[in-house]
Amino acid sequence: MTTAAFMTLGCKVNQFETETMEGLFRKAGYEIVPFTERADVYIINTCSVTMLGEKKSRQLIRRARRENEDALIAVTGCYAQLAPEIIAQLPGVRLVVGTKDRARIVELVEEAAKADGVVREVGDIMHADTFEDIPLFSAPERTRAFLKIQEGCQNFCTYCIIPYTRGPLRSRPIESIRREAEKLLKAGFREIVLTGIHLGAYGRDLEENVTLADAAAAVLEFPELKRLRLGSLESIELSPELFALIRSDKRFARHLHLPLQAGSDVILKTMNRHYTAEEFSKLLEKVRAEVPGVAITTDIIVGFPGETEELFEEGLAFSAKQGFARMHVFPYSRRPGTPAAKMSNQISQTEKKDRVHRMQTLADSMAEKFHESFLGETADVLFETETDGIIDGRTDTYIRVYTDARLPLGEIAQMKLTKLYKDGVWGVPSP
Repeated sequence: MTTAAFMTLGCKVNQFETETMEGLFRKAGYEIVPFTERADVYIINTCSVTMLGEKKSRQLIRRARRENEDALIAVTGCYAQLAPEIIAQLPGVRLVVGTKDRARIVELVEEAAKADGVVREVGDIMHADTFEDIPLFSAPERTRAFLKIQEGCQNFCTYCIIPYTRGPLRSRPIESIRREAEKLLKAGFREIVLTGIHLGAYGRDLEENVTLADAAAAVLEFPELKRLRLGSLESIELSPELFALIRSDKRFARHLHLPLQAGSDVILKTMNRHYTAEEFSKLLEKVRAEVPGVAITTDIIVGFPGETEELFEEGLAFSAKQGFARMHVFPYSRRPGTPAAKMSNQISQTEKKDRVHRMQTLADSMAEKFHESFLGETADVLFETETDGIIDGRTDTYIRVYTDARLPLGEIAQMKLTKLYKDGVWGVPSP
């Protein structure tokens, strides 16, 4: 049997797309093996959000070639879309596929195996106009499934290459979402995470006049579903209908990931973000009023061009007041082809590293404070994985809970949260 190995870099959308490609290969009779093992075909799903992501992509290509010099290496994803000619010149690469046509990945791999030279399947993504609907044919051994319902972004933040690698907005039809959710639940998944490149824009391109709330409602129709979660959203895109749905169905996780990116109006404007710090803060107040107990996580970029020490301190102070459950902190990565890359007032790597450390210290403190606020309380935990006799899972507010109790994976258990532990808390079964 022909073997195939996969490796994914980047976001949850990439993870979902890799899982669908794995399913296509399984359906075609391939055996899926770990990327660290010798395989006949290696598929690397790349990321281009940062220069580091591109560097890791190249390292993985070299690693696959070391594992099996005769293997067919296929490279797909955002970096493949952005720089197909560069990737095609790397030793061992036989196939380059961009951010569409992944439904044909098996066919393209088999075509590349017979071809002389490198097969390139990278079209003009800026003219893509339909959502590429690839079902998940088989379920990995876990309880949470990503369900991609939207593709593309037209925000054009000045630091971001994604609109150029993913193209315009395309949404998955409601009926397709419903069919895929049913299939995932029958496969044994108990939590579904709706994902997209610009998730809050779901439905804008469809004639049916549907929104993200309609997509969520379609998935909640299934009684087998134990929990529904949303991927990253823009705070300005939250609707009253969505709030009402979260309040009315306990399976809808009280967790929203709302990227702030910067806590300074000067930097937000330079980033082409469409809100001020004060507007963002007021939106958080509204979210908390609409959904009591909601956990809000966020992304922060530090060291953006033009970020003086004073502006960084302003952003640090603003972030400290927002009560985030978790902050993901990133140094600004200069991406050729974006407006920010051409800005003259770039920040040194040394200064960026220092600011990441200071913002991360705040992030760690906020996460610990958030976790501490739940100690002594009882929470529903969906357990997912086991390691050395310790199982762990998530609350609906995305707190990781660990326990040595003998409890079934894929089921929700009531747990009393007793102490801080690792990156979350320790729990014992509630009597």
